[in-house]
Amino acid sequence: MPGATEQKIIDAAVRLFAAQGYDATSVQEIVAAAEVTKGALYHYFRAKDDLLFEIYRLLITSQSADMDRIIGLGLPAAETVREILVSLVVSTAERVDETAVFVRELQRLGEERMAEFRAERRRYHETFLAVIEKGQADGEFSSVVPADTVVRIAFGVVNQLPMWYRPDGAKPPAVLAREIADFVLAGLR
Repeated sequence: MPGATEQKIIDAAVRLFAAQGYDATSVQEIVAAAEVTKGALYHYFRAKDDLLFEIYRLLITSQSADMDRIIGLGLPAAETVREILVSLVVSTAERVDETAVFVRELQRLGEERMAEFRAERRRYHETFLAVIEKGQADGEFSSVVPADTVVRIAFGVVNQLPMWYRPDGAKPPAVLAREIADFVLAGLR
């Protein structure tokens, strides 16, 4: 977890990147919004794109840890799917600006960071896929829809949240998360 100063810088970057875009945001604007010096920013981040990567890294690290914790509980497949989806939707909705910034600015990552991003995302997908496949193999889920299609549909919905979800909207994250999990599980039964 970042320290207080580092978190202030990250939070300022998220707000500015979300409001005006990565290219339109200067390092000077970030340090002014964070109320730190340029030296403080460069102490934690070599360049502005390091901030972008850190926004993603913190989000995916938290989501992966939640998924690993849920799988470690050894619940039946349906409960595992429900818990993973609820956790993923809630964390995405609660951090919708971070998610939106990262999705919109993903192409800014260099080759090495893009490879790291893809590897962690693949691990998340493959772990969730294994839960669905096991549920299908054990007869808990229908096999009518292939597991990889279920994963693509579920994550496709989550990946689109930044496009339409509004924190001040009618549904709080927990309600939306339960509804999405119910939808996916209904398709698996």
